Amino acid sequence: MSGVVPTAPEQPTDEVENQVKSPDPRPDAPPDYNSHLVLGPPGPAIPPSAGHAGSLPMGLYSPPQPHNLPLYQPAGGTHPIQYQPGKYPMPNQPVPVTWMPAPGHMPNCPPGLEYLTQLDIIHVLQHFEPLEMMTSFETNNRYDIKNNLDQMVYVVTEDTDDYTRNAYRTLRPFVLRVTDYMGREIMTMQRPFRCSCCCFCCPSTRQELEVQCPPGVTIGFVAEHWNLCRAVYSIQNEKKENVMRVRGPCSTYGCGSDSVFEVKSLDGTTDTGSIIRKWNGLLSAMSDADHFEIQFPLDLDVKMKAMIFGACFLIDFMYFERSPTRRSSR
Repeated sequence: MSGVVPTAPEQPTDEVENQVKSPDPRPDAPPDYNSHLVLGPPGPAIPPSAGHAGSLPMGLYSPPQPHNLPLYQPAGGTHPIQYQPGKYPMPNQPVPVTWMPAPGHMPNCPPGLEYLTQLDIIHVLQHFEPLEMMTSFETNNRYDIKNNLDQMVYVVTEDTDDYTRNAYRTLRPFVLRVTDYMGREIMTMQRPFRCSCCCFCCPSTRQELEVQCPPGVTIGFVAEHWNLCRAVYSIQNEKKENVMRVRGPCSTYGCGSDSVFEVKSLDGTTDTGSIIRKWNGLLSAMSDADHFEIQFPLDLDVKMKAMIFGACFLIDFMYFERSPTRRSSR
């Protein structure tokens, strides 16, 4: 028996497998990475900075903490989440623009005007141009069109050459291009040049605006009527037949208050909407970055909504687009 080598007692196969497996009985449990952790040599001791709430043991690295991360907003908040999880804007990073959801195709509606069928109030916000105030150089106007939820609906850009803008100023003929969220031009507004040196009651001096939707297809006109004490316009269809009338206040430039242009039926008995130039305090007095609020019934014909929308820009150029003061050559 001296040549027999003692061996360990045999164990059942199930017990051997249980010793090899992780003690975690859950299926597909992650491996225990701490069992393979090997500590390296201790690094230099760095005292915690002033105001630090706590510190780690000497030699361990403390990652920087995000002290200025944006606060979480619940899903039911009033402002939509505009950044992806884990992506935080830098201090000088521009805020992305939120657009109104695009509606589907609607019959008997010019392409691009489907937004107006869902709106009864729109806001026209003109961009502030510091270059005009500093250099007296007239630049192309730009407008943001938004709904009540501060969502973008359209972008309106003036397309006029430099000579025409600075030679004729507020009387200049212009072309306004209305684009949607994809940059497609869905509407064009054109104002021809009308001389104002003749008698005010002469038809050739009355201002006019043509609205095309889609570009090249005329849907109506906005025509000025001569009046001694207030602004009066007619909204016409493509055949130049009067459909509605716009009646402004006696004093178009309301210092300290809003200027309201009422949209009424031809007989003046029915209110169809309004174009309100909002008073923005010092910004309204020193610049021409205007804010208009347009109201119309929700069930109004979409072409007439577009005509009231176009009348807002003719009113802006005639009464609220102040030219920069020309510097004296002396």
